[in-house]
Amino acid sequence: MPRWKKILYTLLVTAAAVAAGLTGWSFLHRPDTCAPGIERIGGECIGVDGTGYDFGTPEISAVARAIAQENEKIEGRPHVTVAMMMPLQSDKPALRRQMRSDLQGAYLGQLEANRGEGEPPALRLVLANPGRDYRRQAKVVDTLLRMAASDKDRLRAVTGFNLSLDTTEAAVRRLTAHQVPVLASRITGDRIANADGPDGMAEPRFPGLARIIPTNRDAAQALADFNGERGREDRKTVLVHDTRPDNYNESLAKAFSGIEEQGPPGPAAMPFQSPAIDEEGTTGNQFTQMANNICDSDADTVYFAGRALHLRLFALKLAQVGCRNRHYTIISGSDAASLRQDMKDKDWQQLRGADGTAKVTVQYAAPAHPDAWTTELDAWSRKWQAAHHRKPGADVLPQYLTEPEEALDGLRDLIQATRRQGTDLGSDPDLEDSRTMLVYDGLVTIGTALHQTQGGDAQAVPRLEDVGREWSQLQSRHRVRGTSGLICLTSGGNAYDKPMAVVELDPGPRGRGKLRFVGLGWPTGREQPRNCVIPSR
Repeated sequence: MPRWKKILYTLLVTAAAVAAGLTGWSFLHRPDTCAPGIERIGGECIGVDGTGYDFGTPEISAVARAIAQENEKIEGRPHVTVAMMMPLQSDKPALRRQMRSDLQGAYLGQLEANRGEGEPPALRLVLANPGRDYRRQAKVVDTLLRMAASDKDRLRAVTGFNLSLDTTEAAVRRLTAHQVPVLASRITGDRIANADGPDGMAEPRFPGLARIIPTNRDAAQALADFNGERGREDRKTVLVHDTRPDNYNESLAKAFSGIEEQGPPGPAAMPFQSPAIDEEGTTGNQFTQMANNICDSDADTVYFAGRALHLRLFALKLAQVGCRNRHYTIISGSDAASLRQDMKDKDWQQLRGADGTAKVTVQYAAPAHPDAWTTELDAWSRKWQAAHHRKPGADVLPQYLTEPEEALDGLRDLIQATRRQGTDLGSDPDLEDSRTMLVYDGLVTIGTALHQTQGGDAQAVPRLEDVGREWSQLQSRHRVRGTSGLICLTSGGNAYDKPMAVVELDPGPRGRGKLRFVGLGWPTGREQPRNCVIPSR
């Protein structure tokens, strides 16, 4: 073979080997994907999607498809993108059902926001899975920041956020630092909030953050307002709290500790440590000891600062000790809204005594309950009629009750309309656990802010910073009539004096394991002012 052919042959063989090596390296090192744009990391499907992908969770398949169909409908209209960021995979059926409730609320809120003709922009909704406990949030936030800068995606708000964790806080901090507006509809931890009052004049910790759910501090004050003297007698109360680092647990324990109590001192606070939000660990052993110690005290009201999984175990252990036929009331925060889904028939039987009456009742401050407005209006009307000897007219009924009732009626009508149209959401929305109502209100609030920020040009897109500044304008005449109550946002983006629905899980013959609305509690101790005009502080 001539020398030049040998050289050419060698070069071709070498090039082929390099190409094969590069191809092999690329194949071995390319990202493992669950779906286009969704990367598989540590067994989870991480990323952002608006085309109907269910992230491997069959419970949300139908509602994910419904969201994708709505996205297709508004494709030709002026629109922006809103991301629903929350963990979307779990091996626990109860958590997967909760995800479905959240996404049903998001879809229904998207429909409501997109109903107006000639009211741009429409909302395109995408689902963002940051992994269990938001552990992969940094990767998802990277994607969302690119979408906010993209002329194609036009991301203008991020919502969801259902767990008060350090990782959640990190995600909110980074998004807001880049001027991406965030609306938190379901996180109650006090740390993920901006200050109001004189402190609110300073630079906000999270510029562009709004919250439509009261903080744990507000929830504790609302429970104290509702329970009056019963929950303030020191001798009769005890705090049980989880010491595992968790924004929700920490702020709830601090809030319960801040309730002003009266009389002789009661038992000292009783700490326990859980291994994780969704793991029991040895908490059952710890609770057995605590239940016996509580039994030997005069306490019959327990303030519980912990997650729903551990609350269930504690309630069962307290019922097991059978302490002199006493009845206990456990008071907890909004995470207890998930408790009923985890209860089994044998659990309800265990919480009842031999005569069928309740040994343990769980009371918590829910951010919403579908029976709240009708129940409260009936009670208010009876009281007014007794004082005035005639039925009240529509002009005297309290606005803080009538407007949320109208909003809830509208949500129910929307649910009925989706049924008539044959839209499959995976199940009928269950309003009792408040999730669907809260997330729905969040999307409606985002839609309101976007519509009010929109300029004269229908094709123009509101700027990120303008949307973030709009939150504090949603008060007074521009209040949002939410199904969970009037939403009036302060200068710090917090819901002003938002009522909490005090709910009880009563295992007795009346309750039979059903959530029972028992009244409203107000963080300030009184109802919101007329037209929700926020007073100066």
